[in-house]
Amino acid sequence: MAESWASSQATRASMQANRGRDTKPELALRSAVYALGLRYRVSARPLLNLRRTADLVFTKARVAVFLDGCFWHGCPEHHTVAATNARFWADKVASNIARDRDTDRRLEETGWLVIRVWEHEDPHRAALRIEKAVRERR
Repeated sequence: MAESWASSQATRASMQANRGRDTKPELALRSAVYALGLRYRVSARPLLNLRRTADLVFTKARVAVFLDGCFWHGCPEHHTVAATNARFWADKVASNIARDRDTDRRLEETGWLVIRVWEHEDPHRAALRIEKAVRERR
């Protein structure tokens, strides 16, 4: 068996338990957007030939919404430095940020509007921002 990236079995178990979708912040945002009368696709690829998944996709308006976790995506307000395995996690977050920028660029080049929401943002305020963008692009 290959050596784990995790510093301990407990860390590995904790990280594997992190959900890829349907997190509390994502459910709150989806609920707020839905309450405004907008309908969307969940956890879908805006571009079929690009292996990147947006949390909410408004296909007709060509709006892709990503809900970014503060730790995983390097939030300027709330990102914390890992105490253990710091170099590994710093590299991981840096590669996530680079992938986010690449995703934004690729989608924008094909006419999509990308909206990024931090997990700490108020879901209702974020939903209003999304609603404005979707309605303007319809």
